[in-house]
Amino acid sequence: MFERSLKDFPYHYHLHLKDDNIRVEADDRPPVMIPLHHVESLVVFGNVMMTPFLIHRLARDHKPVTWLTEYGRFMARTETPVSGNVLLRVAQHGCACDTEKTLAVSRFFAAGKLQNQKQTLMRSAREALNDDPALLRQAAKEINAQIGCLPLAETVDEVRGIEGTAARIYWEVFPLMLRQNRDFFWLTERTRRPARDPINSLLNFVYTVLANDCASACQSVGLDPQVGFLHALRPGRSSLALDLMEELRPVTADRAIITLINRQQLTPRDFVLHEGNTVTIREDARKLILSHLTERKKEEVTHPLTARKTPLGLIPHVQARLLAQHLRGDRPHYPPYLHR
Repeated sequence: MFERSLKDFPYHYHLHLKDDNIRVEADDRPPVMIPLHHVESLVVFGNVMMTPFLIHRLARDHKPVTWLTEYGRFMARTETPVSGNVLLRVAQHGCACDTEKTLAVSRFFAAGKLQNQKQTLMRSAREALNDDPALLRQAAKEINAQIGCLPLAETVDEVRGIEGTAARIYWEVFPLMLRQNRDFFWLTERTRRPARDPINSLLNFVYTVLANDCASACQSVGLDPQVGFLHALRPGRSSLALDLMEELRPVTADRAIITLINRQQLTPRDFVLHEGNTVTIREDARKLILSHLTERKKEEVTHPLTARKTPLGLIPHVQARLLAQHLRGDRPHYPPYLHR
């Protein structure tokens, strides 16, 4: 799998199809050619010009295009021709209408997220200093207790409540995993948009990228990204993509932010405070984050179920396939990805 961020190029650029390549023209600089067979999907930020011929070719090759604002807010996404058997979507919709099946799938999504949050806390505890290890281990222990409550949940709302309790525990100690510029990056509470502090601006940004990856994974195996289980159905929301990304947040997005801050690759100068107490990420910092995420996706991990070495960037696709197998009745339950 190959991904190339358009942040590698100057801000004003034009993309068009040239034989079997994407030709990127940027101001008066020499054009850059990206082979189409290296591209799985395209995510563009800000004011990007693309020819209809390129968009049509990407759609024909099942390569979705996602448009985001320059600050990472989702704007639109192409829906390529649906792959997979229509019976899979029928089974998915049937499961979503079945209270017991929806509850069972939701429990596993939540269990995967909480287990990976616990692992992230334990890893940071091994690297922390002073009194932080004890506090991080205590938080991990409390989250582990919430995992034990999931089998007792009788409704999806109760599963969401357990997940919410674990989230509060996790975010309360999140700053303790940071070893550099902690005062600046201190997280008071998790908020969405607009971001009120640097950490929330980072989380919003990387979660948008991850959600797009998960939506592409759902689409690639023939699942409907909008029909989820743990997340409530809402018009315009890719609920299944959000379900799938829950277990991946701690080990991909959160870990990326922690690593970049602890290495001092992200510092206070990479953020802009605006009127109204909102915070945005500077252009160079967004480029750095995307580059780090791309490199992280190439790292191989051993999948706990398949026992195979798999690039981290392909884990959403593996999980989407496992979910499809469960929905078709080929697997008794959905096995979440548990990072080691």
